Amino acid sequence: MSEFDSYAHDYESALERGIAVSGENAQFFAECRIQKLSECLMKQGFSARNVLDFGCGTGNATSYFSSWLNVQSVLGLELSSKSLEVARRQHTTKQAVYRLTDEHTPDGSLDLAFCNGVFHHIPLAERQNTIDYIAACLRVGGVFALWENNPYSPGARYVMSQIPFDRDAIMVWPRQARKLMRAAGFRVLRTDYTFIFPHFLSLLRPSEVVFQKVPLGAQYQVLAQKL
Repeated sequence: MSEFDSYAHDYESALERGIAVSGENAQFFAECRIQKLSECLMKQGFSARNVLDFGCGTGNATSYFSSWLNVQSVLGLELSSKSLEVARRQHTTKQAVYRLTDEHTPDGSLDLAFCNGVFHHIPLAERQNTIDYIAACLRVGGVFALWENNPYSPGARYVMSQIPFDRDAIMVWPRQARKLMRAAGFRVLRTDYTFIFPHFLSLLRPSEVVFQKVPLGAQYQVLAQKL
């Protein structure tokens, strides 16, 4: 049984309480992550037909893979069976398939892997094996977008302290994320920081592109390609 089984039906509300300080809701961040990923992939000249959402939870990113990346299929993998029940109920499209992680055998066929806010819950000793598993799911040349909360950000640390399932999590430093990815056979393409300004400063958000290489944002994305 996954620790997230007990949060499956209250996950969204618990998350909303934590991020309320930003003035935005969970769907705002879910869509912005995929929008940012879309922009980065366009700059790399990369497009994907299918995507792995590793640690998909209740599937709050599913619809955005279609609207922003125009993928044909989504595979959501998750340890929590209760979370998958919610995901299947909320997303009935045939385009998305949800499975328990241990029920899926990687076959090196997927174009793109996406993972948000998962690795800070994975024990340190298991993180490399998890990256290796994701790498095995991807084809050669496939791309992995790893999103994590930024340890340099006081805002990110505060939000995590307000969320029951994040309070005891061990954050992933960007340099650690890149090291894990390289050890799994990835070439790191870029690291970007985002979500600097809360809602009341939203007029300043267009300027975030100027600071995307500076560790100010509440989250960061490491984009890497399988060699």
